[in-house]
Amino acid sequence: MKTIFRAFAVAFSMYSKIPMPRFEWASKDMKYHLCFFPFVGALVGGLVFLWIHLCTVFPVSPVLANLFAISIPLLVTGGFHADGFMDTMDALHSYQSREKKLEILKDPHIGAFAVISLVVYFLFAIGFAFEIKTCEALITVCFSFAISRTLSGLSVVLFPKAKKEGMAAVESRTEGKKTVVSVLAAELLATCAALVYLTISRSLCGIFSLGAFALSFAYYYFMSRKNFGGITGDLAGFFVCSGELASLVATAVCCILGV
Repeated sequence: MKTIFRAFAVAFSMYSKIPMPRFEWASKDMKYHLCFFPFVGALVGGLVFLWIHLCTVFPVSPVLANLFAISIPLLVTGGFHADGFMDTMDALHSYQSREKKLEILKDPHIGAFAVISLVVYFLFAIGFAFEIKTCEALITVCFSFAISRTLSGLSVVLFPKAKKEGMAAVESRTEGKKTVVSVLAAELLATCAALVYLTISRSLCGIFSLGAFALSFAYYYFMSRKNFGGITGDLAGFFVCSGELASLVATAVCCILGV
């Protein structure tokens, strides 16, 4: 139990701003921490659902409701994945060699393409968030935060790495690799099954969302192989953001079409 608790604390310490007990991390504490990565997404989704529910109880304007809902992932994670998204967009839009792109990923400075891409990202997110008008669509959006992190965790363990060092490379060398993959796969299956069960009777938004995740995950794999030779921690963060946006867009389209 102590190992599990420490893995849980490490996951929330790394991937969120939620205060956790302080202790010196050992290699065994890192062994299973990716198993709890989706729990951060579940917390984000739960907070988003609670906030939107409160907005239906109290006279909160749609603008405030949606803008604050979109900010919840940033508040919980501290922009951890948004940083990876920005670095990746800077590297991709440099159109340089693979080596130069990897250098740009490590560069702590923010480039113009990172800022532009983030602004466009949130304009899309805000616009499509206003089309989320059913309970099934809201449930789908809330589930997307856990699904994106489950897939990202699987990619960290299974996908080729661009570098021998770095967060993604270190995490992929965990001694409990088979256990981590099995747990993440089980979490993914359970989450997807629950999403479909809760939405399929009245809407196809869950199916649309999962299709969007499948496409964005495939793009993430081939894009990272082509441009970087594999994934890095920044690219894993890029997928979390891009996968969630793809799911949001697909869910909103489902609402627009009325299916």
